[in-house]
Amino acid sequence: MFGNRKDHFEGADLDVAIIGAGVGGLYALYKMREQLNLNAQAFDMASGVGGTWFWNRYPGCRVDTESTVYTYSFDLDMFQNWEWSERYARQSEVLAYLNAVADKHDLKRSINFNTKIEQARWDESINRWILTSSDGKITRARYLIEAVGLLSSSYAPEFADQDKFKGQILVASKWPEISPKLAGKRVAVVGTGSTGIQVITAIASEVGELHVLQRTPQWVVPLGIGPFPQKARDRIKLDPLGYRNWALNTGAVFGFVESTTPALAVSDEERKDCYERAWQKGNGFSFMMETFADITVTAAANKTATDFIKSKIDDVVLDPKVAEMLTPTDYYARRPLAADGYYETFNQPNVTLHNVKENPIERYTEKGLIVGGKEIELDVVILATGFDAMTGNYLKIDTIGRGDMKLRDVWKDGPRSYCGMTVAGFPNFFMVFGPFSPFTSQPLVHEWQVDYFSDLIRAAETKNLIVDTADEAQDAWVKICQEGLAGTLFQVTDSWINGANIPGKPRTSMWYMGGMANYMVELNDIQKDNYRGFVLSPPTLKQAMAETLAHDGERKLA
Repeated sequence: MFGNRKDHFEGADLDVAIIGAGVGGLYALYKMREQLNLNAQAFDMASGVGGTWFWNRYPGCRVDTESTVYTYSFDLDMFQNWEWSERYARQSEVLAYLNAVADKHDLKRSINFNTKIEQARWDESINRWILTSSDGKITRARYLIEAVGLLSSSYAPEFADQDKFKGQILVASKWPEISPKLAGKRVAVVGTGSTGIQVITAIASEVGELHVLQRTPQWVVPLGIGPFPQKARDRIKLDPLGYRNWALNTGAVFGFVESTTPALAVSDEERKDCYERAWQKGNGFSFMMETFADITVTAAANKTATDFIKSKIDDVVLDPKVAEMLTPTDYYARRPLAADGYYETFNQPNVTLHNVKENPIERYTEKGLIVGGKEIELDVVILATGFDAMTGNYLKIDTIGRGDMKLRDVWKDGPRSYCGMTVAGFPNFFMVFGPFSPFTSQPLVHEWQVDYFSDLIRAAETKNLIVDTADEAQDAWVKICQEGLAGTLFQVTDSWINGANIPGKPRTSMWYMGGMANYMVELNDIQKDNYRGFVLSPPTLKQAMAETLAHDGERKLA
């Protein structure tokens, strides 16, 4: 009956298409290709692996979470024996590590570099995702995994008359591969978030003048840069799986166990001693989460932390006016920042702090920037203005599900997902660390999520089923996450955590705040309950026939 019909598709036919070749994308590729034995390829705009670590080459760039948890565990040999040189690995070392993983497992042969996927459309007639790249090439795949990164969609505002400036404008998150020479130059850094404070502390001693253009002051604690701790190295070598499981069963997977003690449950002296120990140890996440349990929950507890940091600012910064400018007036409830010597930097005679909330950046001139009506003469402007976090890169792809439903329309009032991994109405579609994933460190959690939805794919493969998500399950998950964030000070403090840093972006929750240990319990319960909330259904007869023709085409191309 169908013998004379042919599938004329001439593009690449895959089982799995993966967008992104960073930490999440590399592991997804390994898992699909090597363990599920599926024909999988990844696509990335960059010319190499690494994701955000490929692009972010700015001075001072490094992880600010412990290197012990910024690693994969699936390759136990590498997990045990990779020799991180520092407690917080530099960008170059992270990139070298990711390249080593990709090379060892021969992943690069399955990655399409320099390839931007502009559209991914679900073709319901054949149960395939149709991917279109910027060069017009078409790829078909049965499953689509988007591993596009949490902090990889850079936000760089343009100021008026940019074309007039005779100097150099650099976006920190798109730093040139050959780093420009900054020694002796007049440099402005716009932004004082995680990127900004790393750039500022890295270049302050070498530039001629450093102008820090600060809109929002930040609570910053020391990072504690130093050699990789031998105790941690020994622990991982002795029992790598034990270490991984211990880390995953904490709240935020940052390499420590979060405190359960309220800040006001101890004496003033004990509390001050606790903060001082954390200050000397370094690490922003540790200072926020390992000291006391309620710093990001109650205003009273939060004030004990901010009072301590304010006392450090006042002790360190010599000019009282500058100290006042550096002191925030809002809660310590953004992504915690850490950099060694940040406040000390503002004692240097070549460093000037500008309050651009009171005196806004108006426009460029040939010689520099007009700030608050006054010209600052500059050779270089560095934009360290952050990221369109969590949703930014997803919405850059025109992802279209059932019934021509666009992801950007579904998310116009804020993202929706189930378990941070799927979206209702988008069949056979998975995200690595998508919206409403746990608020944690990433690599080990990326692995856990990929392993989880790999089991779901394996279950679907055994019976030729299509994976989707029930609307009511998605709504219930989003409600849990929104209620969780609403119970914290994160929700009332403007930052990328709630989308407030991007003009026009809906301010909303994007996180599961219950901690990784609870997240795993909830998702394991879902799995035990026959993947409750996921919808696994067979294709219609018409779809099955079309799918058979498409599969015949795949065999001919293989």
